[in-house]
Amino acid sequence: MHIVITGANRGIGQALADRYRAKGHDVTGTARDTSAQVVLDVTDPKQQAAMAEGLAGRPVDLLICNAGVCLDKGQGIDEYPADMWAQSFATNVTGVFLTVQALLPNLQAAKGKIAILSSQMASHTHAPGGSYIYRASKAAALNLGRNLATDLRADGIAVGIYHPGWVQTDMGGVQADITGDKAAAGLLDRFGALSLATTGCFETWEGQPHAY
Repeated sequence: MHIVITGANRGIGQALADRYRAKGHDVTGTARDTSAQVVLDVTDPKQQAAMAEGLAGRPVDLLICNAGVCLDKGQGIDEYPADMWAQSFATNVTGVFLTVQALLPNLQAAKGKIAILSSQMASHTHAPGGSYIYRASKAAALNLGRNLATDLRADGIAVGIYHPGWVQTDMGGVQADITGDKAAAGLLDRFGALSLATTGCFETWEGQPHAY
């Protein structure tokens, strides 16, 4: 399979890339710097176009939209500037859409799959307060994925949305529940099981349906 992973230079994205490569798959990883094969700021339409040009004619069996930011960790309610909202939504929501848009011909050629990493913090049933921007942006990514699932079904493209767990990454911190490698192992199973029969699903890394 040819797999494209955004944000593949560290954390969950790197763990996923390592596991797929170990299984013999062709992985194209992206990052905002030169630490991955393709330099891609997912918020930049010009870089998206350059990636699409570089991958023209290569079917994509699985697109993993992993790149994301959490800029409002630990913020008080009086510490949410407008540009923090704009930057977060540009990466966590618009960036997902631009990546899907850029690689849609490649996905159509393979009748591939799209996996969007959201969070349990996207769920309206999980609302303990705080982290307003991250929660709102991940909820929007969940909504985006659900609607893409509807529109891309006719192209044979399945879309799944996933909570990767609370992971020991730069974002999750050392106090998080699971390692990136453990999360990646569970997510590989989830992506493998994704099909048109389950398109639009919102699941945990362990395979449990998550409340919307």
